[in-house]
Amino acid sequence: MLEQIINYFESIDPILAALYATLFTWGLTAAGAGLVFFFKGMNRALFDGMLGFTGGVMVAASFWSLLAPGIEMSPGEGFEKVIPAVVGFGLGALFLFGLDKVLPHLHVNFKETEKEGVKTPWHKTTLLVLAITLHNIPEGLAVGVLFGGVAAGFDGATIGGAVALAIGIGIQNFPEGFAVSMPLRRQGFSKWKSFQYGQASAMVEPIAAVIGAWAVITFQPILPYALAFAAGAMIFVVVEEVIPETQRDKYTDIATMGFIAGFIVMMTLDVGLG
Repeated sequence: MLEQIINYFESIDPILAALYATLFTWGLTAAGAGLVFFFKGMNRALFDGMLGFTGGVMVAASFWSLLAPGIEMSPGEGFEKVIPAVVGFGLGALFLFGLDKVLPHLHVNFKETEKEGVKTPWHKTTLLVLAITLHNIPEGLAVGVLFGGVAAGFDGATIGGAVALAIGIGIQNFPEGFAVSMPLRRQGFSKWKSFQYGQASAMVEPIAAVIGAWAVITFQPILPYALAFAAGAMIFVVVEEVIPETQRDKYTDIATMGFIAGFIVMMTLDVGLG
């Protein structure tokens, strides 16, 4: 089955492949948000475990899918070879840092007084969705950049690796959709509206993926920088958002084991398919 999927993605336009892959990740976000139709509440231990899993997937993807291939395809030797990774990683983190300071948002399980970004009268619901949207930008960008790298013919960039990354991100998007929709349901929103907000948080992924794939195909020398950029953005999200959210209750050990499980799953997918 996976071999057929990889063969299919090899046969189509890379920008279209990036779009399809991130429509899949968006779909899993919607599936997670759809759990609001079947459950009235969310077990906090399970939620923290799923958040930890998300962090593990993102950290593993940052190295195995992005940084390692980016360094491998960089020219030069020694310190010269790592320069694109250093520059791109730093710029990616700074990009998310800037968005975090400007875009109004509120992280899951944080009080309304803890909202971040510029001051705004926007409702808590909007701020919550924007927080997850901010989280999803580097994920979509990473998938698009990898597909673009394959099209550009760079060694180290493979369809299998791009598919593995999309699968890993899709898996961890599932609990994210639920993490947005369920708190909204508890606030009194209808099931349908809670679902709509939950799935909407991943709409940015196909957009970011198409932009990433187009940019790499059009400006091929930027690929090592672009891979590291996506990695830096993802690591910033994990450290600034995902990990702090798992440390706000008594289930930190469960979150830690979830992180380990997520890392193992993403590493296995990337090595096995890449």
